[in-house]
Amino acid sequence: MLRFLVRRILGAVVILFLLSIVTFLLFFGMPRDPALLMCGKTCDPAQLENIHQVLGLDKPVPEQFWLFLQGLVMGRDDFSQGPCPAPCFGYSFHTNEQVWSTLVDRLPTTLSLTLGGAVCFLILGLGTGLLAAWKRGTLIDKTATAGAMVISSMQIYFLGPLALAVFVYQTQLFDRPAYHEFTADPLAWFTGLIIPWVILSTIFAAQYTRMSRSAMIEQLQEDHVRTARAKGMSRKYVFFRYAWRGSLIPVVTIFGVDLGSLLGGAIITEYTFGLPGLGRLAVDSVVFSDLPLLLGVMLFAAAMILLLNIVVDAAYAFIDPRVRLA
Repeated sequence: MLRFLVRRILGAVVILFLLSIVTFLLFFGMPRDPALLMCGKTCDPAQLENIHQVLGLDKPVPEQFWLFLQGLVMGRDDFSQGPCPAPCFGYSFHTNEQVWSTLVDRLPTTLSLTLGGAVCFLILGLGTGLLAAWKRGTLIDKTATAGAMVISSMQIYFLGPLALAVFVYQTQLFDRPAYHEFTADPLAWFTGLIIPWVILSTIFAAQYTRMSRSAMIEQLQEDHVRTARAKGMSRKYVFFRYAWRGSLIPVVTIFGVDLGSLLGGAIITEYTFGLPGLGRLAVDSVVFSDLPLLLGVMLFAAAMILLLNIVVDAAYAFIDPRVRLA
């Protein structure tokens, strides 16, 4: 296990390094001057020269990339705004704040939204999918399958405003969604995110319902499950002791990808409910052509996806004893 984790972590570092090269060249090494993109159509030569100095665009591209890597590992002190400790992604051109401090400031909102939504859609999706597989061919199975197909065809930007109109503005059962620090007021934190959690989980739960159902039905056809049934074990025992664990592997695989993507920013959900998370930060960085901030968000999201993939691969051996990590 240790050798596997070391190998995967080193591989993830290499992938991040290659990804940083690609993204840096796309943003700062493209033929057109990136300063023109950030400055806009009304930019005068003085403003253009200032952007070049602030972002270090007056240096050769290889030197710019080397300074960028140096900032990530050791920090930098050559910015006009002041020293930038590691990991340094530079300063946001729009807000004039450190990119890393901005990411850290927005992370709790995205983390709360992601973890709460993940708990909801795992409970709803797995529970409904396993129930449909247990009652295969019955009305319950058909209802759960049809309901999952209908819900999965809907989108957050449709369900979100609808939930706000019904539960916030008309019935006033809930306050408008907002992020509150958990340590300051746990109840306000919970009530402020419950609607985004439910809406986010609705879309994902439909996907996990169909996935867990099909995986469970496939596992029930495996030889070791049939052997257990032939030995006289009860259907319930075989279902939960043998088939259930094997059916979790494809679910955990997709869950790792989904969780990593959400930790990188649930863009539509955050924008629909006005939550100041990483997803909304990514949109703002595109709107304002803030290349240092956009580069930081992209690399952070990529790191989350790679990290969760390593965790998922390591979890295979604990879920299914037949899986061995080499």
